[in-house]
Amino acid sequence: MLRSYNSVHDMMMSKATESPWGNHFAFLHVGLPKLMSTMARRSLEFLKATQKVIQKKRSSVAVHLNGGLIQLYRKLRGSEAASSYVYWAVKNTSMAITNMIGPTEKMTLADHHVKGLYFLLAGNPQNLTVTMVSYMGQMRVSIGTEKGFIDPNKLKSCIQRAFDLILNSTC
Repeated sequence: MLRSYNSVHDMMMSKATESPWGNHFAFLHVGLPKLMSTMARRSLEFLKATQKVIQKKRSSVAVHLNGGLIQLYRKLRGSEAASSYVYWAVKNTSMAITNMIGPTEKMTLADHHVKGLYFLLAGNPQNLTVTMVSYMGQMRVSIGTEKGFIDPNKLKSCIQRAFDLILNSTC
């Protein structure tokens, strides 16, 4: 759906922009295999296989049908019905990964410059949520968990170990 990124000034001046305005939502369910100890040495193979699965599902018709169904729900039954449909569709997942393309230009809020931008979903049914947002060419990652679900120190060490595995595989 995203064909280009335009500044707000350009979008206001043009009658027909290449990219649609507003919030757009789509989702896809991806089952990720467990990283076995034998795969740790081949972590790049695991990442490439996972990326291939995601790319294949991302370009499937199901994503467009889901997006169209959500829009249809919103138009016919209202935003609450669309929200209920999305909640019903994702309530049995244990983890959500979201991303948002943020502004490429510096923002101000009440005449204060915004140095960084984060967002985190609240009230979602998942036990673990990872959100990513870009702002002025920098990506910020936030991780939220259900209270008492994950030991934060253990999660941090697992993420560090995964990055180390990837780094060692590439070098």
